[in-house]
Amino acid sequence: MESKEATISSPSPSRSLSPAPTSRRRWWSEDTVAIVTGANKGIGFAVAKRMAELGVRVILTARDKERGGKALEALRAQGLHSVVFSCLDVSDPASIKSFTLWFQKAYAVLDILVNNAAVSFNDINENSVEHAETVMKTNFYGSKLLTEALLPMFRRSTSYVGRILNVSSRLGSLNKLKNPSTKQLLESESLSEKDIEGVVSLFLEDVKSGRWKSQGWPEVWTDYSVSKLALNSYTRVLAKQYEGRGMSVNSFCPGFTQTSMTRCKGDHTADDAASVGVRLALLPPEEIPTGKFFLWVSTSSSNVILSKL
Repeated sequence: MESKEATISSPSPSRSLSPAPTSRRRWWSEDTVAIVTGANKGIGFAVAKRMAELGVRVILTARDKERGGKALEALRAQGLHSVVFSCLDVSDPASIKSFTLWFQKAYAVLDILVNNAAVSFNDINENSVEHAETVMKTNFYGSKLLTEALLPMFRRSTSYVGRILNVSSRLGSLNKLKNPSTKQLLESESLSEKDIEGVVSLFLEDVKSGRWKSQGWPEVWTDYSVSKLALNSYTRVLAKQYEGRGMSVNSFCPGFTQTSMTRCKGDHTADDAASVGVRLALLPPEEIPTGKFFLWVSTSSSNVILSKL
């Protein structure tokens, strides 16, 4: 991804983005269906809540049935009855298959997919790669496999745009990568899914051999960063594949958010981050871009979104 900055719909480098869509630009209805993964807590829960508040029908997913059920109860206690829960472990292909079959029978048509489910096993100042395979399986392959399973179910219409929002991280930016050949490959206009999977496999091989620290991989939260690097690259490849076919695919970095992953440290709350993410996911069809990486910068005066190609 290049460092060139753009906005959602204007040529200026950045602009203030209101967290709530106006009714005048509302394109969705109570029949609009969104799936949010990893939604029993944190940003996923906040995204599910915000979408339900705006009248979207939400499928809240979590790998733990009890925690997912409690999250559903919490939302319904707030009067949000358009939310349902379904168990889904994105790191398990069998769980993805089971969920997809259930969704196809229950709803058949999908409008919005928010790939939020992710794991990290490090404290903020740690950098272990002990669980690198699990991190890749969840953060990259899980989102990819689920997306591929659900793509045939997106609503098709000449005046309609399906939406995939991959919740990612600036830790997965190409400028964090110090290996010239790998960076060149991921920057290529001919980048393929096979290429991305090759990079992930190379990283896991470096982890197994113990040479990962000397191979130019990101230096902070290395396994998590590589998983998000792969996810951002997949966003670009998928967006290009579906360009002009009624599908918007973007990555969104919510910034340093107060969640369990950051041990509740951060510049803003999960609700703050979700308001911006949902605003992006619900942009009007004529305004929503594709193939972009959005980074939310929280300032004292406004919330600014920078879109990096």
